[in-house]
Amino acid sequence: MRILIVEDEIGIVQFLQQGLEEEGYTVTTASDGEQGLQLLLKEKFDLVLLDWMLPKMTGIEVCKSFRQHNTTTAVIFLTAKDTIQETIEGLRVGANDYIKKPFSFDELLERMKVHFRTLEKVETLHLGPVEINLSQHLVLVNKKEVSLTNREYDLLHYLVKNKGKVCTRTQIIEDVWDIHFDYDTGVIDVFMNSIRKKINFKKEEDYIKTIRGVGYIAND
Repeated sequence: MRILIVEDEIGIVQFLQQGLEEEGYTVTTASDGEQGLQLLLKEKFDLVLLDWMLPKMTGIEVCKSFRQHNTTTAVIFLTAKDTIQETIEGLRVGANDYIKKPFSFDELLERMKVHFRTLEKVETLHLGPVEINLSQHLVLVNKKEVSLTNREYDLLHYLVKNKGKVCTRTQIIEDVWDIHFDYDTGVIDVFMNSIRKKINFKKEEDYIKTIRGVGYIAND
């Protein structure tokens, strides 16, 4: 299991890293919010231990941005903040859990195990012969793995997650690309063409339809 610790207090980082590695986890660390978010978008982790008050980007900002790309990886806030309103704010941006500093390492381990047990109940999305394994970040077509780029995976995941709904170009560019200003949505077509080639749908198996002038819809 891979754990990312995003924390700027070196003492806490060393304490957590040593303890988690002794428990058999693979640990990566980041000392500020920007570095943490870059790692989250670039690499795959099974769980994130995220400080609230960080340099460059707060933990809230990191979690909110990360959740626009990944909705399955568990995020646990480690923070001295403990008011009800602050707890609610953390959960609203996508955190799975919240543990107040100072904390017991044994308690943290138990909370982590709860989230890993949830992760073991693999959530899988289906679209015709396509299977998306969310916990392993895998796409299978007729049980054979298909290699997609991160952006292709995010786009396919978004359309299948919203199966049966028309996803407009504006929604896609905002939710998948995280762009909230006027932008050439033609880039979506480039990625869709690539996805269709890799998945190799036959014409009679058009599971992702183009709605001209609007966007796309995924349907079995």
